[in-house]
Amino acid sequence: MSLKSLFSVKDMTEGVPWKRIMEFAVPMIIGNIAQQLYNTADSVIVGRYVGDNALAAVGSASPILNLLLAVFVGLATGASITISQSFGAKDREGLSRYIGNCITLAGIATLIIMVIGPLITMPMLRLLNTPSSIIDWCASYLNIYFIGIAGFFFYNMFSAILRGMGDSFSALLFLLVAAALNVGLDILFVARYKMGVAGVSLATVIAQGISAIMCLIKLSGMRDVFDLNFETLKLKRAYFENIIRIGLPSGVTQGIMSISMLVVQSLTNSLGELVIACSVIIMRVDGFAMMPNMSFGNAMSVYTGQNVGAGKLDRVSSGVKQGSILALTFSGVVTVILLFFGHYLFAIFTNTAELIDLAVRMMRILAAGYLCVAISQCLGGTMRGAGDTVTPMWISIITTIGLRIPVAYGLAALTKSSAYPNGRPEALYISLLVSWSMGAIISFIAFKMGKWRSKIKSTSGVGSCVREEELYA
Repeated sequence: MSLKSLFSVKDMTEGVPWKRIMEFAVPMIIGNIAQQLYNTADSVIVGRYVGDNALAAVGSASPILNLLLAVFVGLATGASITISQSFGAKDREGLSRYIGNCITLAGIATLIIMVIGPLITMPMLRLLNTPSSIIDWCASYLNIYFIGIAGFFFYNMFSAILRGMGDSFSALLFLLVAAALNVGLDILFVARYKMGVAGVSLATVIAQGISAIMCLIKLSGMRDVFDLNFETLKLKRAYFENIIRIGLPSGVTQGIMSISMLVVQSLTNSLGELVIACSVIIMRVDGFAMMPNMSFGNAMSVYTGQNVGAGKLDRVSSGVKQGSILALTFSGVVTVILLFFGHYLFAIFTNTAELIDLAVRMMRILAAGYLCVAISQCLGGTMRGAGDTVTPMWISIITTIGLRIPVAYGLAALTKSSAYPNGRPEALYISLLVSWSMGAIISFIAFKMGKWRSKIKSTSGVGSCVREEELYA
C-alpha cells in the first residue's frame, strides 16, 4: 500500500470484507489509543506531581463532561452514517451537503456548550456529593475544558467525516501529533509551572484545537471528492434532520450512559477518596482496553453504511461475521494482558501500594467482560450503519438504567459493614460486568430478529435501488 493511498478515502464496498474492516479499524484503534492518552496523561502527571486527591478530581469531573458532550456524540454518529451511505452511493451532491451541514451543526453545538457548561459545573459537582477536598479542582478542570470545547467538537466531527469516507488514517496521524503535544504541555504546565489540575485541562484544550485545524486543512484539500463552500455549509432541512434523526438515538444512548455514570459516581464518592482514585485508574486503563471494541464497532458502522448505500447487502452479512471474529480476537489479547500485567499498568499512575492492590482486584472482576463488549459493539455498529440507531439505544437503557444502577446500589447495600459503612467497592464493578454480559446477549437477540434490516430502505438514501427480497437474504 502506497503512502498516498493511506491518506485517501477508501471504498469498503469492494474486496475481502475482513481486510477492508482491518484496514479501517487498525488506524482507529491506534487513534483511539492516542485520544485516550489525553486523559491518561492528565491522570498520570497529576497523580505523580500533585497527588492522589488531584487524580481523584480529574476522574470525578469526567462523568459531567461526558453528559454534556452526549448530544454531540450523536451528531458525530449521524454524520458518519449519512456520509458513509452517500459515499457508498457515489452521491457527490448529497455527500457535500451532509458534510457542510455537519460542520455547521458542530459550530452551533460548540457555542451552546461554551455558554451552558461553566454555568452548571459547580451545581452538578455539589449534586454528586463531590468531596470538599477536590471540588474546586474539579470545577477548574471542567470550566477550562468547556470554554475551549471548540477543538474537541470540531476534531471529532471532522474525523467522523473522514471515517465516513473510509479514511481513518489521516485522523490517526493528526491525533498522534496532538497527543504528543498534549503530553509535552501537561509536563510543562504541571511539572514546571505548577498549574495543577487547571494545567492538564489547558493542555488538552490546546492539543485538541491543533488536531481540529489539521483535519480542516485535510478536508479543504479534498475537492475531488466533495464540495465545501458557503452554499454547502448552509443548513438544509432535509439533510440536518436526517443527521439528527439517525444520530439522536446515539446521543441519547451516550446521555443515558453518562447519567448512569453520574448516579454511580455519587455512590463511588460516598466510598471515599481511595475508591474514587481507584475508579479513575480503572477508567483510564478501561479506556485503552475498550479501544479495539469501540474501533471495530465504528468500523462495522462505516462498512455497513457504505455497503447499504451501494446496495450490496450480501457483503453486510459476511462482514459482520468476519468483523466479530476480529473483535473477539483483539479483545481476548487485551483480557490476557489485563489479567497478567494489570499490576504494572496501575503502578504507572501512583506509588500507593494500597491503591494499586485495590485496582488490581477490581480489574479482575471486569476483565472477562471485554469479550462481551466486543460482541455488542460489532452487532450494534452493524445496526447503526444500516440506519437503526434506536435498537442500540434501547439496549443501552435496559443494561445501564435497568441493570447497572440497581445492581450497584443493591450490592452496596448488602455489603455494608463496620469496615465498609457504605458498601464494598466490588459492587461498582460487578454491576458493570452484569451490564456488559446482558448487553451482549440482548444485542445478539436483537440482531438475529432483524429489525435493523427494515430500516435500510428508509435511511440509505438509495433505498429505492434495493430489492425487497435482498433485505432478508
